[in-house]
Amino acid sequence: MASDKNNLIKPHSLFTDFDIPLFRSGKHYRLYQKLGAHIHEVDGQKGVYFAVWAPSASRVEVIGSFNDWQGDQLYVRWDESGIWEGFVAGVEPGATYKYKIYPVHGGPPMEKGDPYALLWEVPPKTASVVWDLQYQWNDQEWMKNRHSVNNLDQPMAVYEVHLGSWKRHADTGHSFSYRELAEDLVPYVKDMGFTHVEMMPVMEHPFFGSWGYQVTGYFAPSARYGTPQDFMYLVDRFHQEGIGVILDWVPSHFPNDPHGLAEFDGSHLYEHADPKKGFHPDWNSYIFNYGRNEVRAFLISNAAFWLDYYHADGLRVDAVASMLYLDYSRGEGQWIPNEYGGRENNEAISLLKEMNTEAYGSFDGVQTIAEESTAWPGVSRPVETGGLGFGMKWMMGWMHDSLEYFKKDPIYRQFHQNDITFSLVYGFSENFMLPLSHDEVVHGKGSLLDRMPGDEWQRFANYRLLFGYMYTHPGTKLMFMGSEFAQSSEWKHDQQLEWHLKQYPVHQGVSNFIKAINELYRSQPALYQKSFQPEGFEWIDMGDSQNSILVYMRKGNDPEENLLVVANFTPGAHDQYQVGIYGAEEWEEIFNSNHPDFGGTGTHYNQTIHRDEEPKHGKEHSLKLKIPPLAIIVLKGR
Repeated sequence: MASDKNNLIKPHSLFTDFDIPLFRSGKHYRLYQKLGAHIHEVDGQKGVYFAVWAPSASRVEVIGSFNDWQGDQLYVRWDESGIWEGFVAGVEPGATYKYKIYPVHGGPPMEKGDPYALLWEVPPKTASVVWDLQYQWNDQEWMKNRHSVNNLDQPMAVYEVHLGSWKRHADTGHSFSYRELAEDLVPYVKDMGFTHVEMMPVMEHPFFGSWGYQVTGYFAPSARYGTPQDFMYLVDRFHQEGIGVILDWVPSHFPNDPHGLAEFDGSHLYEHADPKKGFHPDWNSYIFNYGRNEVRAFLISNAAFWLDYYHADGLRVDAVASMLYLDYSRGEGQWIPNEYGGRENNEAISLLKEMNTEAYGSFDGVQTIAEESTAWPGVSRPVETGGLGFGMKWMMGWMHDSLEYFKKDPIYRQFHQNDITFSLVYGFSENFMLPLSHDEVVHGKGSLLDRMPGDEWQRFANYRLLFGYMYTHPGTKLMFMGSEFAQSSEWKHDQQLEWHLKQYPVHQGVSNFIKAINELYRSQPALYQKSFQPEGFEWIDMGDSQNSILVYMRKGNDPEENLLVVANFTPGAHDQYQVGIYGAEEWEEIFNSNHPDFGGTGTHYNQTIHRDEEPKHGKEHSLKLKIPPLAIIVLKGR
C-alpha cells in the first residue's frame, strides 16, 4: 500500500513472537522500545517505524507533517494483539504526527497523540513529535555508587520544585529552560545542602495549571522547557554534583483531553467503562483500568522508562490512597465493591506491587516513595512479606499534627502536647518521609509562615523551630521550594518565587538556618542511620507539657555519636533546665536555632557542659541547660 505521497508503507515490525505474549499478559515492562515512533532503517531506507495499540479500530492512519496530514495506513497485526504498525520512509526527527483512528463501531475518526511519544509539541499544540533519545551521559560515577547514596541508612533531604515557577525571566516572564535550570537550580540546591531534588511532574501536560498532575504525554518531558536531551542534561548535572533526582509519577488518573488516552480507539481502552470505577470525581479525570493487562504493561513500562532512559533515582507516586480504595472520595452507591465485597482495589494493589518489584529488581539503587494518606498497612514493606513494596511513605499524620500544633498560640500548647508527640507512637510502622510539600501552601492555605503565631520575631522563631523539629525527628525530609527562605505568600504556579525577600535579614536568616541544618543532618550519623528503626530514637522527657518542652535522643550505629535534642515550644527561656542523661561526661552544643545568623536573639548558649551526678528522668546523671525561647538545641557528647 502506498500513501498519496512518496512515503512508502512497508510491512515491518519491531515485535518478536516473544514480545506479544508478554504484552498481552501484562508482563512486558519495556514497551517503550516497541510501541511508539522509532527512527529506523528498512532495506536501506531511513524512516520511522510506528506502532500503536488500538484493538477497537477498523483502520489506523499515521498523519503528520511528512504527508501533509493526509494519512499513511498502518497494518493491523495478525495475532489479535490490537497493535497497528508500519514503516514510513523519509520521516526525520522533528516531524510532527498523530494517529487517525477509525472506530470499529463507526462514527467519525479521531485524531490522537501517540501514547508512547518521546516528545510533544509545546501546548496548546497537541501533536506528537518524532524524536530519538541519544545522549552522552557523564554521570557514570554517580550511577555506579548510587546504591550507597540512596540507601535507607543515608541522609535524604529533598527539595521539591515546580520547574515552571522556581525562577522566571524578568523581562519576558518565561520559565527557565532545562539548561538554564542546570546552570542555576543545580548549584543552588547543592549550596543549600539538599541531597535530592524532587520535581513535580515533568511529563507533558496540556494545562499548566494542573502543575503536571494531568498527564497526556507519559513518555515525554514537557517541551515547555526544552528537548528530551535538555532534560537529560539537567539530570546529568545534578548527578555530577552528587544530588539525586526524584520524579513525581502519576498512575492514579489521566485527563479527558481529546488528543489523549481517553476513549483512545473509540472504546474505553485505558479507562474503565463504568464511571463508578473509571472516572475520578475529585479531579474530573479518568482512572486507569488496572485490571487490563496491556494497561498494566503501559504503566509499569512508563515507570521503568524514567528510571532507564532518564537515570531517575526515584519515583514519588502521587495519590496512592485514591488507587487503593474503590470508595475513595465516593458516597454510598457511587462505587463498586471488589469480588469479595470489600472496598480494596485489588487490581491497583497488585499493580503497585508489580511496579515496585520491577523498579527495585531492575534498577540498582533507586527508591520509590508513596504519597499515601491513610493507615493502609505495609506501604513501605517488602512485597514478599505482604507489603506494597515502596521504599518510603509520606508521613501525612506528622505533617497535619505539627502544623495544627504550631498555629496555636504558645500559651495554649501546654494543652496539646500530644499533638506534637503522637507521631512517635506509630513513627516506625513505616519508612516515613516527613513532607512539608506544595500541598500545604496552595488552595487558600497561605504560606507556612502564615501559620506561625506571634509578632514578627516569634513567627520566624516558630518557623525555624518547626523545621528544627522536622530535621531531628526520625524519617527523611522534604520541603517545597520557597520554604527555605520562608516565602510569605501562597505559592502561585504562574509566578516565580519571592526571591526579593532574601534581601531582608529575617528571610535570609531562615535561608542560613536551612543551609546549616542540612549540614547538621548530613554530618551527624545519629540523625539518619536508624531513621526507620525504634533503636534510633529515645524519649528523655515528653511529659513537660507545662513548659511545652521536649527532650529526646537520636542514635546511630555508634553510641558515641548520640545526640541530645531539646525543643522549647514557648517564648519562655530557661537558665537552669535539668535534663536526664547518660553516656558522655561532657556535652557540647553543636546547633542552636536561636543563633543570630538565623535571626535569633543569640542568647542562652551552652558551651561545654559537665554532667551532674544528680539523677533525672530515670537517668543516673543530668545536665543543667540554658534553653532559648522558641528554639531547638542539639548537643553531642565528647
